Formats: sequence, C-alpha cells, structure tokens
Amino acid sequence: MLRKIKFMLFVIAAITITSCSEDFLETKPTDAISAADALATAENMALILNGLHRGLYSQSQTILPGGNTARAGEHYWVPLGDNLAGGVIHSAPANNLGWQNETQWISHTDQTSLTNEILWYHRYNIIASSNAIINKATDGSIPEDDRLREIIGQAYTYRAYAYLSLVQHYAKGYLIGSPATDPGVPLLFSSDAPFTSAPRSTVQEIYDQIQLDVDTAITYFEDATSRPTGTADGKSQLNIDVAYGLKARAALNTGDWRTAADAAKLARQNYPLMNESDWKSGFNTTLLSEVIWGSNVIDTETTFFRSYFYLICNTFNGSQNRNNPKIADRRLYNQIPDTDYRKDTFLADAPNTNSSASNGEGGFANDPNYTDRDVWDAKITEVKDAYGITSGHNLHPYMHVKFLQKNPGSIDPDDIIYMRSSEMYLIEAEAEAMLDNVIAAQAALKPLGEARDSAYDPTVFATKAALLEHIKFQRGVELWGEGFLYTDKIRWDEGIDHAANGGSGASQILYQDGFKQDRPSINDAWIFKIPQAEIDANPNIGPGDQN
Repeated sequence: MLRKIKFMLFVIAAITITSCSEDFLETKPTDAISAADALATAENMALILNGLHRGLYSQSQTILPGGNTARAGEHYWVPLGDNLAGGVIHSAPANNLGWQNETQWISHTDQTSLTNEILWYHRYNIIASSNAIINKATDGSIPEDDRLREIIGQAYTYRAYAYLSLVQHYAKGYLIGSPATDPGVPLLFSSDAPFTSAPRSTVQEIYDQIQLDVDTAITYFEDATSRPTGTADGKSQLNIDVAYGLKARAALNTGDWRTAADAAKLARQNYPLMNESDWKSGFNTTLLSEVIWGSNVIDTETTFFRSYFYLICNTFNGSQNRNNPKIADRRLYNQIPDTDYRKDTFLADAPNTNSSASNGEGGFANDPNYTDRDVWDAKITEVKDAYGITSGHNLHPYMHVKFLQKNPGSIDPDDIIYMRSSEMYLIEAEAEAMLDNVIAAQAALKPLGEARDSAYDPTVFATKAALLEHIKFQRGVELWGEGFLYTDKIRWDEGIDHAANGGSGASQILYQDGFKQDRPSINDAWIFKIPQAEIDANPNIGPGDQN
C-alpha cells in the first residue's frame, strides 16, 4: 500500500533498545531487529510504544524514507490547526519552514506538498506499528496479564488517534457532508509489508473503526496496570483517560452528543483545573495538573529550530519569532472580560517595534498607540523584562505570552500538550447545548469559567444559541494555540474572514488566499489533498480518488 511506511516498530524500537541495553547492542545490530524479537514479550512491545511516543515529536526523516527535517511531528501538527485557520496570526514575514505557506492556504491544497505527504505517512506508520502490537499481542501466543493489557490498550488508542487525525484532514467533515458515502481514508490492518489496504473507506466507516478501537482500548485498560504518575514522562503514555478523551472528540465530530458528553466527563475526572499561576506559567510542561496527555520532549532526541515552541512561543530565540511575533485575533481579545485573567496573556498595548510589520505600523513613528517616545521605550523595556524576551526580539500589539519557555530567550523546545481537562469541560458543554440541555451545559461551563473569571456567571447564556456562541468564545480563549481551531471551524461550518467585524489584525498582503475562505460545507479547499506519491504507489487509490 503505502510507499513510505517504514516500520516505526523496528526503526525507533531499535534506537530505544540500543540506548537502554549495551548487551543488546553488542549482540544484535540495530538494522537487524526481527519481528520475532521486537514482538516477543510485553516489555519489548513496551519499547515499541516508547518509540511511538518519541516518534510524535521526532523529525520525520527518522521515521519516514524521504522524510524532511522541516516537519517534526506534533511540534508542527499541533500549531498547524490554529495557524491554518487564522487563530494564531503572523505579524510579519519570517524564515519559517514554509509556515507562511500554510497561512496562505498553499501547502494543504497541493498534492505534492511536504505537509500533506508527511502527515499522511506519519499517521499510517503509527497505524502499522499499532497493528503489529495488536495482531501479535492478541493471537494467544503471549499470556495475557495486566501489563500486556495495558500495552494492547495503548496500541488501540494510538490507532484510533491516527485514524481520527487522518479523517479530520483528508475527508469532508462528518456533520457537513454525507458520511455514509463521502470518501474517507484507507483502512489498514496489516502488520507487515506490503501493508496492503482497502481502497478509501467511507467517512462513516472510519469513524465506526475509531469508536470500535477506543471502546476496545477502554476494555483492556479497565483490567490493566496503571500509568506511572508524578513525572512528565508518565503522561506521554496513553491510558484509559486518553481513550475516553479521544472517544469524546470523535463523538463530538459526528454529532453523537450524549456519548461525547459522557466520555468527556470520564476523561477529565483525575485532572483538576489549573489555578491562575499555573495557567500563566507557560504551558511548557505536561506536569500541569489538567494535562491528560502530552509529549515530554527529551532535548537530545528532538529538534530545536523545528519545535512547537519555535513555531508558537514569542520568547523562543529563533528567527521565526524574533521577526514575527505571533498575535491573537483582536476580535477574540476584545471579548475577554477584564475579570478573566486569561486576558493578561495577550498584550494589546505592546509597542510595534518591527519596521517590517505587515500592518505597516511598525516603528515608533508609525505606531498609532504611542505618541511619546519615552513611554514607548519604557513599555518595550517593561515587556521584555517581564517575560525574558531578548533585545533582538520584536514586539507587536496583541502578541501573546501564553506559551513561555522554561528558559526564556533560549532555543529549548519544551513539552507538547495534546489533551487537557479544560477541553473536556468544553466538549461536555457543547454536547449538552446541542442536546438542548441548557442547564446541563451551563453546569459544565461553570467550573471552568469560575476558575478563569472572577465574575463568571454561566446562567446569562440562557438559550442554546447564546450558549453555543459562548462555547466558541471559551474554546477560542482557553485552547488558543493548542491546535483546535481548524477542526472546530469544520464542525461549526464556519469560514475565515480576517476583515470582518473590525478585522483580526492579519494582513491580506501576507495572508493571501488564507485571508478569506468560504465555510467548509461549500468549500472543499478545507480538505487536505491526498499525497500524489500515495496515488502513484497505491493500486487501490487512483487519480479519481483525489480530494
């Protein structure tokens, strides 16, 4: 099937095994690990899972033949969701790995682009490695115990995660299309070459498989060893809470509102909401109390100038951020009450210090917010001192300080957060609102809203319509920069218009086609193109299958 499937099972497991065992290194070269060795015991399968965990944030050339250093897994894919949909806004051109091609809607609409190709093959490599574990661990040849059940649960969860990512990007949205007939992505169940798949299954069939996989994972996790606690690395392991979180996400996508609400409640129960201090601490560690799942990024095994924080964090000491501070949509900012401490993480009055700023207001002489040079200079010093921003970094109005490095002004990559309990409260609220359960939706919003806003009162949102608009606002603020806006807009069938309602602050010259896009139900440009390399290599997919 897939020309670029490279058994992550063997490649990354080899790296992991040899780094842990000198004896193994001496007796078996890393390029000669057999399937029998890699799948012989539960602990060897656990090493494969560790390879998958690390593969989430590694540069793609370590996983895929023909991979590229410019795409380092979730470092790139997580912020892409907000970058592509216009939530995280670029303030100026920058050296950024084709990052502005994403904002201009060039990459994902091109079947030969690096973005389309690497995302596709990365997800299918996860599926192939998960299949290898599932197929061997459930064939009866290894005695099933709590540890093996944990490993099987993780493999099913990974497979569901990969299929959800694929169907969200390479197929039409479930709620805006005809899922029973809309083409989804190929299902792959093989665990060895040539990885023969079916043709494109329907969107409905893919979501059915996702729900089957998460339900199976949950069953295994219920009688399995628990995930380690107390360490950032522990939260890189998948557990029953992650499975419930993915179940909630998938159900929300398909309009299975009751399932979404119930699964979200189960997913979040062990992850208390952060207080103000933690929320403002930078989102740089999976140790934060409400993190359900994330990658504990090991510096020696990852990238620096390709990292999530390189692409999102305004203190990171790279050209992506020094010249191009990331800013929030000022229309979103203007909705945040003064009593909501999240407003503090967007600096509306930051001076515009970049003479090349795309809005044409860079430099003191052009900055409309300042008329006194001494005040302007003092504000620059205040902001930079407060957040550890270097003298070489530019500032810009509405720049964010939500994501902050543990070591500001460095090139340290820091952790990547994938799932938080805040998201689960918002899933529950949206699902209850869609079920016309106004009081239940208000109750779901109350803990989160009161944790963030000292004057919060969910009862003022007394109708389904008012609740849904408020939930969109809450998702926009709470999950800003965490990658959800692209899939949110597809679910809500909302387009992009940076000029509407006073404007977002984005430049049409910089954003080009990304400045305005019709809603997804009438605009297939939201759907990622299938890689041309896949169409060329896969006998079950032809040119007529292209999105």
